[in-house]
Order: sequence, then structure tokens, then C-alpha cells
Amino acid sequence: MKHQKRNRKIPVAFYSPKTNQKISGQKVVIFSHGYGANKGGDYLVYSYLTEMLASKGYFTVSIQHELPTDELIPMEGKPQIVRMPFWERGTENILFVLNELKKTRPDLDYKHLTLIGHSNGGDMTALFANKYPTLVYQIIALDNRRMYLPRTSHPKVYTLRSNDYPADEGVLPSSEEQKKYHMTVQPTQINHGHMDDKGSNEEKKILKNKVLQYIE
Repeated sequence: MKHQKRNRKIPVAFYSPKTNQKISGQKVVIFSHGYGANKGGDYLVYSYLTEMLASKGYFTVSIQHELPTDELIPMEGKPQIVRMPFWERGTENILFVLNELKKTRPDLDYKHLTLIGHSNGGDMTALFANKYPTLVYQIIALDNRRMYLPRTSHPKVYTLRSNDYPADEGVLPSSEEQKKYHMTVQPTQINHGHMDDKGSNEEKKILKNKVLQYIE
């Protein structure tokens, strides 16, 4: 997709069910990848999840957020400050893709939009839910570590955590907040870096089951 105002391409991959019949009220999932140091192709390395969602009837879109021409994400300084412009750009990518979809596929169900993101893409997803809560039904953050998850009942918030990287202070809700807002923080025994296609078959199976249980 081409964002005219920003004069910038936004590569996307579409995954839809292998059926010729129209699915009435088909729900939408927008996926955001983890940081890949601008090498490109990151939006394609979660196929275990995006293809599974499509097979279950979800119209699934995966966005490539970083281009080789973009600046690299800062590794020094407070992430919530130095990375915010990058997350902001990610939320604008999501918003642009969503608005374009609404034009080309008005038949889809946007009232139950699910955003899923891993790591840095999870931070973008959390920021989007903070900025545009009325546009999202639920978010699934796969081990986002930097951007604070919204403390809210709507959109619904679910997060799967790795066993090797803790989140920054304040990112995850306290047990009181989890109860109050019906948020779910789900620990796993899976490494942060194994939440894409690099994971073992067993790890992918666990993640697919957890995502599916929640989303449905």
C-alpha cells in the first residue's frame, strides 16, 4: 500500500481462508512484527500464526513497519521516550492500513477488530489501543516490553509473556488492575525470540492455542 501524504510504501501481506464463499461478518486481525533492524521481510516470519488465523476464518493482515531506508531504533536512553516516534509511526501505519481496508473491503466486521503484535510490534499495538480505543475490540501483545499496556476493559487486553525477558516497570498491569479491567497476563515457558517462525513445533502449537482460545 502507498501512503500518499507520507510518500511512503507500507508492505502488507493478506491471509484469508481458502474458500471461494464469502464469509458473512468476517472478523479482521492486524498483525505487527517484532523489530528486525530494518532488513525487511519481518512481516512474513509469523506465518504459523497468520496462516492459522486465516484458516479459522479471520481476514488477517500483516504489516511491514520498517523499511531499509528508515532510521534504526535507538538502543540508548529511556525506551518510552526515544522509541516513541517509531511506535507513533507504527500506529499511523496500522491506522492507514485499517482505513484503506474499510474502503476496499466494507463487508468485513470492523467492530471486532483484533490487533496482535510481537515485541516492538506489541509496543505499537499497545500504543494504538491507548490512542484509538474506539477502533479496537481487543489486543494481544506477544511479549511487548516497553510501552505501557492500556488499563481498560475496552479494548480487551491479553498478553502472552516470555520466560527470558522481563517487561519494564509499569508496562504490565498489577494483579489488582488485571481483576478490575479483566486483563489477562499469561506467562509461558517460551523464549522471547521464539515467538515467530523460529519457535519449535511445540512452542508454535502452544502460542496458536493460547491466541485462539482468547480471540474466540
